[in-house]
Amino acid sequence: MKTKFFTTLIICVLFTFKVSAEPDWGSTGHRVVGEIANTYLKPKTKRAIKKLLGRESLALASTFADEIKSDKRYNKFYTWHFINMPLDAMYDPSKRHPDGDLVSGIEQCITIIKSKTASDDDKAFYLRMLIHLIGDLHQPMHIGLAEDKGGNDFKVQWFYNDTNLHRVWDTEMIEHYGMSYSELADNASFLSREQVKSIQKGTVIDWVNETHELTKEVYGSTKPGDNLRYRYSYKYFGTVRSQLQIAGIRLAKVLNDLF
Repeated sequence: MKTKFFTTLIICVLFTFKVSAEPDWGSTGHRVVGEIANTYLKPKTKRAIKKLLGRESLALASTFADEIKSDKRYNKFYTWHFINMPLDAMYDPSKRHPDGDLVSGIEQCITIIKSKTASDDDKAFYLRMLIHLIGDLHQPMHIGLAEDKGGNDFKVQWFYNDTNLHRVWDTEMIEHYGMSYSELADNASFLSREQVKSIQKGTVIDWVNETHELTKEVYGSTKPGDNLRYRYSYKYFGTVRSQLQIAGIRLAKVLNDLF
């Protein structure tokens, strides 16, 4: 990937692309994850990331993987955004999508970023993908059922407006709360050093299985056609905020280990 081409691509992504595919955590949610992660990065990690991304923040880079969905050249990355599995299952690598899934996508990103032969442009591309995918991993509907496309075909209402369960978790609750990504990041819960270390334990597959437990609850607490309003937000927006914070803390762990 040539530097001139890549620079042009980024400009197009930031200013002209319109995303036609389903979002994940929405722009605000992903930026919260990136902003929180930045506060847990080691100085060495920040220097390495700056070498690849320049002045581009983790928050800005976090939406890249969604923005390129409108470009057919990147269709091969589509399945990296989710894992479909039954509610009573745990993640099984042998049953992953033939085109890859969230776990294999994260693994490939890490492999390329660590490679001694990959170009800086390629490493920057896969770093942006990795930042995004760690966020997706913590959105419960991204570990959802194949039959309703992770809640995209699970039709509900949000304050009397037609939507779907996936979008409620991606965007509706976050946007309804009315805070910017920086405000949400700044107001994340205080966690002790021991709590942070506990959150960062485990593997990517452990984190998938943990998120899937929340997926079960989300499916079990909602029926198609439900009109979700204040009560639903009151019940689950704290969970949304927690998942965004956990994703940011774990993203920082992954990046610190990489660099």
